[in-house]
Amino acid sequence: MQAVVQMEPKMTPKKYPLRQTRSSGSETEQVVDFSDRETKNTADHDESPPRTPTGNAPSSESDIDISSPNVSHDESIAKDMSLKDSGSDLSHRPKRRRFHESYNFNMKCPTPGCNSLGHLTGKHERHFSISGCPLYHNLSADECKAPTDRQLRYKEKVAELRKKRNSGLSKEQKEKYLEHRQTYGNTREPLLENLTSEYDLDLFRRAQARASEDLEKLRLQGQITEGSNMIKTIAFGRYELDTWYHSPYPEEYARLGRLYMCEFCLKYMKSQTILRRHMAKCVWKHPPGDEIYRKGSISVFEVDGKKNKIYCQNLCLLAKLFLDHKTLYYDVEPFLFYVMTEADNTGCHLIGYFSKEKNSFLNYNVSCILTMPQYMRQGYGKMLIDFSYLLSKVEEKVGSPERPLSDLGLISYRSYWKEVLLRYLHNFQGKEISIKEISQETAVNPVDIVSTLQALQMLKYWKGKHLVLKRQDLIDEWIAKEAKRSNSNKTMDPSCLKWTPPKGT
Repeated sequence: MQAVVQMEPKMTPKKYPLRQTRSSGSETEQVVDFSDRETKNTADHDESPPRTPTGNAPSSESDIDISSPNVSHDESIAKDMSLKDSGSDLSHRPKRRRFHESYNFNMKCPTPGCNSLGHLTGKHERHFSISGCPLYHNLSADECKAPTDRQLRYKEKVAELRKKRNSGLSKEQKEKYLEHRQTYGNTREPLLENLTSEYDLDLFRRAQARASEDLEKLRLQGQITEGSNMIKTIAFGRYELDTWYHSPYPEEYARLGRLYMCEFCLKYMKSQTILRRHMAKCVWKHPPGDEIYRKGSISVFEVDGKKNKIYCQNLCLLAKLFLDHKTLYYDVEPFLFYVMTEADNTGCHLIGYFSKEKNSFLNYNVSCILTMPQYMRQGYGKMLIDFSYLLSKVEEKVGSPERPLSDLGLISYRSYWKEVLLRYLHNFQGKEISIKEISQETAVNPVDIVSTLQALQMLKYWKGKHLVLKRQDLIDEWIAKEAKRSNSNKTMDPSCLKWTPPKGT
């Protein structure tokens, strides 16, 4: 049976018949004719160059090295001949700068009270990092310049020096070390004298000096930066979370291995003691802003980046620890933040959030989205996505997330779009379907709808027409999953939203 294509008025969206496939493999002739130009252009054959297995197009001819080995060999011979002709006269070459001459003198050592003079290796005039700071290691610049004969004398008497170990620290020495720690904290290296033999301590100092020199060379080359990836864990409420990426916290915090945070105001601190004192007087129990949604223990707060700048900046710094592509840290005023929390008798605990531009010319309904690691794989990410589209429906707009998406974000959005389409097709009883109507009802961008249909292998090109295959096996699979989680409260209820789109922000 062939489908009959009827002409429709220009003002109404065009309808397309469905071609439905049963789970048993039988088909009924319900064909979707995508004759409208917008959808046809989107779903047409890809005429781009064929992709490699890695997903990239092959390089152009200009990218291919077509020089022959003989040419490079001739060039090397000519270069050698020119060097021989010039002899040993290399005065025409630019003078190579020494290591200390290549420093950027605008940089300063972060150690308090240090003037950046001297170096732990004793070879350089200046330093700009803690690893090369003599003051941090409780040394002077002159003490770092150890004479070579002393090192040779240690080498000759290694056996004797290793035997000279102290029996232990005296009470006076312990008090001295404790006073040093209380005075300087983490800004100075602990006192190391009398902890081991003199030879072992000197060997440790030499290893420190060599490591600091290698680190500074890497910093000058731009391969590493001071404090990069130094925050390994954060204490957040009753959880201890391992971080995934570097976040641009201030340097005195970024070089700490562990950071302590208030889970309500998101202030970051250096120690457990400071956090405990802060929690004793912190009056925050939920995010700032307006509570626009509440169902059970789940709430969503709308936070204006202009009115609550410090909180939103701290939220972005926290999110960067778990997001690779995030670039927004401090310029938060043009954005609104929608923070999802779970309430108990101690307060509203952060589940995740998404940010959104106040005025987006491309109709992005999400700029950045994050689910905290302790709440992942529990359905909260899909709730945040659903809530963003719920706001788009209230605004009577069609939305889409800002690209690029992270790997986990792309997986979550693909899963959400698949669920939305299968639910729509399951409830759809007609014989003709319109991509535009699906977009208007679900607030999902037509491009995202078409790409999801292609990923589900439900969009085909046959005899000059684009067809949508209503795959009943996928719909049945989705119905079975919905039945299993019918009692779950991990869904957004539109009736619980109390929100009016902001105007003039």
